[in-house]
Amino acid sequence: MKNVAALSGHPPVTVPVTGVPPSADLSTRDRVTQLLLERGATTAAQLGSALGLSPAAIRRHLDAMLADGDVVAREQVVRGSRGRGRPAKVFLLTDAARGRCGTHHYDNMATEALRWIARYGGSEAVTAFAAEQVVALEARCRAAMEDAGDDPLARAEALATALTAEGYAANASTIASGGQLCQHHCPVAHVAAEFPQLCEAETGVISRLIGTHVQRLATIAHGDGVCTTHIPAQPRVQSGNTVTTVRTDR
Repeated sequence: MKNVAALSGHPPVTVPVTGVPPSADLSTRDRVTQLLLERGATTAAQLGSALGLSPAAIRRHLDAMLADGDVVAREQVVRGSRGRGRPAKVFLLTDAARGRCGTHHYDNMATEALRWIARYGGSEAVTAFAAEQVVALEARCRAAMEDAGDDPLARAEALATALTAEGYAANASTIASGGQLCQHHCPVAHVAAEFPQLCEAETGVISRLIGTHVQRLATIAHGDGVCTTHIPAQPRVQSGNTVTTVRTDR
């Protein structure tokens, strides 16, 4: 992994943890960061279990990361009825921490370039630019999915593997209403926050590769912890590029 601290112009920060050598502390924090990057919102108990750390140890690391502005804590969203007591807290990486993972060094330049395109070419030009940018990604993922078959859910699993290889930390799962594709990392989140055409172009790729209509339920660019795409259980025949984006958290 490149020295992203050097690339970003910020010196690396090591926060000592009582009884833990600085090198071990940095390694553990890197592992916590990687897990949060891959999984999105995660509880302290889940992080501790995955890393083999005691509740007290994982709390020390999370407290240090909260103090440094690397993570934020939110109440866990519980669907349906839940038991008594307050919901557990989940932890998510901040934009600054995501940036130090080596994916947003040229965000400012990319944003300015898209603003220039929008200013002189209009929103249609931005849409055309976004569509062109995902052509190579679609081709690589399609090649990786060559043996996935025709079932949309099987194709979603193959696509998740292909997207993970591209750096999106993706996974697919089956739910009652069909399937769900989650991307826990977005290389262009900062830019897409201003130019949703990038998300729309990516959703179009997902729809074409899976072979059915899909619904984008949430995106990192809009402040969600994970980009979530729903794959209906009863696929409809596409007419051209059928994409629906639905916001469920507003």
